[in-house]
Amino acid sequence: MVRFGIGQGVARFEDPRLLLGGGRYCDDVALPRMVFGHVLRSAHAHARLLSLDIEEAAASPGVLLVLTGADWESCGWGDLPLATGMRLQDGTPAPRPRYPALAKDRVRFVGDPIAFVVASSLAAAADAAEKIAVSYEPLAAITSTAEALREGAPQVWEECPNNIAFTHREGNEEAARAAFAKAAHIVEERFIINRVTAATMEPRAAVGDFDPASNLYTVYTPLQRAHAYRSELAKGVLRVPESRVRIIAGDIGGSFGMKSAVMNEVPLVLLASQRLKRPVKWTSTRSEAFLSDPQGRDNVTEAALGLDGEGRFLGLKVKTVANIGAYPQAGSNVFIGNLGTLCGVYRTPAAFVEVAGVYTHTNPVRPYRGNGRPEAAYVIERLVDIAARELQIDRIELRRRNMVAPSAMPFKTGLTFTYDCGEFEKTLDMALALADTAGFEARKALSQSRGRLRGLGLSYTIERAAANGFEAAEIRFDKSGTVTLLSGSISNGQGHETIYKQILAERLGVSPDEMRYIAGDTDKVALGEGTGGSRSAALGGSAFAVACDKVIAKGKSVAAAILGVERAEIAFAEGVFSALRKNRTLSIGEVAAASFDPKNLPEGMEPGLIAGAVFTAKVANYPNGCHICELEIDPETGQVFLDRYSVADDVGTVLNPLLLEGQIKGGIAQGAGQALMETIRFEPQTGQLQTGSFMDYAMPRAGDLPAIHCTDNPVPTRTNPLGVKGAGEAGNVGALPAVANALLDALSPFGIRQIEMPATAESIWRALRRRP
Repeated sequence: MVRFGIGQGVARFEDPRLLLGGGRYCDDVALPRMVFGHVLRSAHAHARLLSLDIEEAAASPGVLLVLTGADWESCGWGDLPLATGMRLQDGTPAPRPRYPALAKDRVRFVGDPIAFVVASSLAAAADAAEKIAVSYEPLAAITSTAEALREGAPQVWEECPNNIAFTHREGNEEAARAAFAKAAHIVEERFIINRVTAATMEPRAAVGDFDPASNLYTVYTPLQRAHAYRSELAKGVLRVPESRVRIIAGDIGGSFGMKSAVMNEVPLVLLASQRLKRPVKWTSTRSEAFLSDPQGRDNVTEAALGLDGEGRFLGLKVKTVANIGAYPQAGSNVFIGNLGTLCGVYRTPAAFVEVAGVYTHTNPVRPYRGNGRPEAAYVIERLVDIAARELQIDRIELRRRNMVAPSAMPFKTGLTFTYDCGEFEKTLDMALALADTAGFEARKALSQSRGRLRGLGLSYTIERAAANGFEAAEIRFDKSGTVTLLSGSISNGQGHETIYKQILAERLGVSPDEMRYIAGDTDKVALGEGTGGSRSAALGGSAFAVACDKVIAKGKSVAAAILGVERAEIAFAEGVFSALRKNRTLSIGEVAAASFDPKNLPEGMEPGLIAGAVFTAKVANYPNGCHICELEIDPETGQVFLDRYSVADDVGTVLNPLLLEGQIKGGIAQGAGQALMETIRFEPQTGQLQTGSFMDYAMPRAGDLPAIHCTDNPVPTRTNPLGVKGAGEAGNVGALPAVANALLDALSPFGIRQIEMPATAESIWRALRRRP
């Protein structure tokens, strides 16, 4: 076995540097003559801006520049990128409201930027911002997803009647109607998927540096897609060629989808830098992050499942109202591509979904870990549990009865997805064994003896990953025989450097100590689509695998020329090229060093052992897994104690089991956090944020989680050369419904069928006291 190769639980190579303080995050960037920016934000959810007096602020000590909405409007740049492909019910394109970096005439959520103050110190900029006199005319606001479509509700945009941002339909309405007409049983429920925020360890930040000598804009900022970001910023906002924009992303302390858009502050630091001819830095505080970061989820769904007399699923109908906040930020509607998760791993032949995206006077909403998958998984897995209880069929048996069999693959679902492979029932059995579900009743009796309720919840979920995208990779050997990896995908903490080095160790036999990893700099990395949608291992890893094949192919030609044999006689294994007939070998380092001398090369071959590759996924892959959660509830207080958690996953080929387990457990923490404690709340009348700090927004801590036990049933996919299925969002997708099902199982003796998330101790206590 190759040391550090594929399948080994290698600790992250990047961790020693980070643990020893060697990380370089955006706020660590310190450029000569750098100054600091502070954003003044709206105090109202909806108001007319009557006046903005900056005179006193501009005259404050240390202040160099104050930008307002009027400055933004007159600068000649474009507004922030908007979501694409949004249509109304009649198929016509939906109106596209403006999205300026600074509001001028009207503000549309608490936190909407209205001025940008730049000073010699951050304190001076913040102090000066307090001296800006703002006159507002407060207007009625709407923050509720359910109420946004109500007749007479306050309108966010005059050009968007009834607050409708877009509508989308998926599936076969006629087939679904026919399925429900012949159904022996129909179960229905209304689900509220609460709003959450990413709360990344590293807040958003940006440094803008305009060089007037070269006319070059350089941006340092944490993000997920350097090249796509550069394109959107250059073409849509700055209106300059991409060659005049450089994006640099250093180490990134989490993103979960939140940091992937071009947001207000990046154009602001660039505009300020252009005017001052000095670098300008802005870094969000935690309080500012709650007010300004894009948020996630926030859906209201009505769903129904039709079953025949034997409990087999016939049809699914779903109607969702999705809150996208005040602005149609780029990416705010891409969750519709994951609606297929609603069909789960089941043979439901007919499905139909209607989605209405609505505007409200709240932070913009964009992809958050899972991006529609956890919401869809929650809906179908809650429906299955409700159906099992109403039909008095064991919930595990009901799932077995409807699961797609391996022999049915490839299987086209009733809703957009086509599964290429999977062993759902086997994975289910592995999870049941790992969780010791046979011993649940004994544990339940023990809980009851202590005055506690106990519930067991399971979910079997599936998602689409690495959908129809590409990724680029480059391998460069130098004359010393060491190698540099250049990646188009960007790590936000997942461990890309480790995974990609493992692939090279496996394929090329090079020690990770002889590798250098570069990502996130558009002047160094030629091409890349970026990170998101559980794609980096499947696409980026495959790009490196293909590049390895090119290195080996060229290396064989070089080795053959050096050893004086035919290329076909050269073999390669574990980093060594060998010519059996001559009993001679050359290490890959020796071949790399020799490749820079044209005398060692075949006629017409370019010097150097360098190879790049772009891997394109023509179809998605479908990771899936079974989560089983056991919890206790103290009926006197409503407090929930997560007690046991087990997961069996199929993510295809496992590149690194240690990192995989970390991804799964992190996702579970986020899913459990949303189910039990995390939520963003706004005061209904004023739109003021009520959960603006960690005193009010409860984050899960280590003590809130039990030991999580994981196992794998890898069924490699043929959609990429590594056989990998995405794993970055799997934990979150499965946890939300598993925890909710466990909670409702514990509460079922009291006739409680559904409880809104987050199921806090107070809400459970109240539900127990108003039970039927």
